[in-house]
Amino acid sequence: MDCAMLFPGQASQYVGMGRDYYDACEIGRETYKTANQILGFDIAGLSFEGDLEELTKTHNAQPAILVHSVVVYRALIKQGFKPKVVAGHSLGEFSALVAAGFFEFEDALLIVRKRGELMYEAGLERPGTMAAIIGMEEENVRSCVGDAADAGVVVVANINAPAQFAISGEIKAVERAVEIAKERGAKKALKLQVSGAFHSPLMEKTSRALTAYINEFGHGRLDIAWIANVTGTAVEERDKVVGLLSSQLSSPVLWVKSMETLADLFRGPVFEVGPGKVLTGLMKRIVPDISVQPLSEVASIEQVSKLRS
Repeated sequence: MDCAMLFPGQASQYVGMGRDYYDACEIGRETYKTANQILGFDIAGLSFEGDLEELTKTHNAQPAILVHSVVVYRALIKQGFKPKVVAGHSLGEFSALVAAGFFEFEDALLIVRKRGELMYEAGLERPGTMAAIIGMEEENVRSCVGDAADAGVVVVANINAPAQFAISGEIKAVERAVEIAKERGAKKALKLQVSGAFHSPLMEKTSRALTAYINEFGHGRLDIAWIANVTGTAVEERDKVVGLLSSQLSSPVLWVKSMETLADLFRGPVFEVGPGKVLTGLMKRIVPDISVQPLSEVASIEQVSKLRS
């Protein structure tokens, strides 16, 4: 049965993620066993019962989320579902590209581990931060960012839903933009607990390093349409993928446009494939008539299997 699959990004992790899939299905056990071997440490133990602070570290959270997402993806495939189009939010693009046939799981695992390390190092080398701005129109958020630019680099980094944005940049500039947004009536404006200015120009050096690392691995075809964060459009040409993935680190995530593109391409079952249900909530605000089924827990797989009957 054809479906669309959405893959979550960082901040979706939680202690206990994936444990029920591991206990309930061989695919879960095999995938986590492979991940432990590839990474050289117990990502299963960290995901199932580790310390939340350790799991939340960028270089741990990224592979942990990817493993969980691939477990759920494989469980869906076993149930007879086949993705027609995929999209992932930031980190989730790598999970999506495993589903699309571009990356082997083992390669993607090493790439996202390296991506997390590079992002952390970038935050040390050139400190930055991010903030959420909620309850303002996009033009007003951009005005706040523009008026804070005299304090340093700051940009709109994530267009996640109508009136829901993230900004990113140098610490003083982000803090100034937050102050301006509060003064101008934002429903919520607060700094995020992140280790760097992701999806901003502060990540340009990291983007180049990531490109070089990705190119050490083989790449497959794009078997299905992949909606890229950087453009918000569907991509079917494999030679464009690496460039889009790399520029994503220093470019905004156009999630609203991505989901509008998905709505134009496909109308059928849509699943959030991985931990949490953040993307499910965003879709309700972007395209309300598309219902997304989150599959964070193994019991949800059993429920969606009924769609095929």
